[in-house]
Amino acid sequence: MTTPATRPGRAPGQGRSAAAFLAPFLLLYVLFIVGPALYGLLMSFFDTSMVKSGLSTFAGLQNYVDALGSSDFWSSLWHTVWFTILTTPPLVIIALALALLANRVGRGQWFYRLAFFLPYVLPSAVVALIFMWILSPGIGLLDTSLGKIGITPPNWLGDENWAMPALAFTTVWWTIGFNFVLYLAGLQEIPRDLYEAAALDGATPWQQIRHVTIPLLGRTTTLVAVLQVIASLKVFDQMYIMTSGGPNYSTRSLLEYVYDESFTNYRVGFSSAVSMLFFVVVLAVSVVWFRLVRSQQKEV
Repeated sequence: MTTPATRPGRAPGQGRSAAAFLAPFLLLYVLFIVGPALYGLLMSFFDTSMVKSGLSTFAGLQNYVDALGSSDFWSSLWHTVWFTILTTPPLVIIALALALLANRVGRGQWFYRLAFFLPYVLPSAVVALIFMWILSPGIGLLDTSLGKIGITPPNWLGDENWAMPALAFTTVWWTIGFNFVLYLAGLQEIPRDLYEAAALDGATPWQQIRHVTIPLLGRTTTLVAVLQVIASLKVFDQMYIMTSGGPNYSTRSLLEYVYDESFTNYRVGFSSAVSMLFFVVVLAVSVVWFRLVRSQQKEV
């Protein structure tokens, strides 16, 4: 019988050792994440500018009022939401399909896993330059290929109707590897006995996927979907490099709007207020995710 005296517990000094290991990370986290975030919140209540030192004059909630009343803010927010709508479903569905393929293939699993994940390790600037060459009008790889079969392609990045879908396609090709790995890890956790039992009951491979795989991947799908929504909402790199928000600001995301207001118009206080509003949007998505996870845990 285990008594309080013999019960295993924390060794003397273990807590201090853990704190010592965590201290460098916590210090960097406070200096580069928490500190700038709090200072940004403070600047959102002032008319802070890049051309003036200090916080400048106190503005109260005026920056927030101006942001909510700005058509540029709402259009940038809509572009961000539209990009999220275009990218999230394929990045969830296709990632699941690729994970099922890589998990069920008999030979060469390493090749499929490498091929599906490899684009994700490329820097955003490299991916943007690759697709700018592919989508370049007249001389790009895609235009040349379509021209050989008699199809006149549009100006992919110069047409307001095609620029956002082109950016979404680029993002799907680039980032699908991350979701693929998450689904692959979830598939590894499903016991093989369930598939064998379903096969003995006469279930076809599609029925096994529908009634065994997809339900048991519920938590993974929730995680993938929410992480993807948050990642898509924070889009900046590929839009800024490939289109710079054009044509006619049709692809300017909310983060690029913050960048333009800060470093082009020098309205740092106003852009800080926009950043805080964007933080509220991301926080709301996170809260919804936590509630979904809790409800799934209760069902289990």
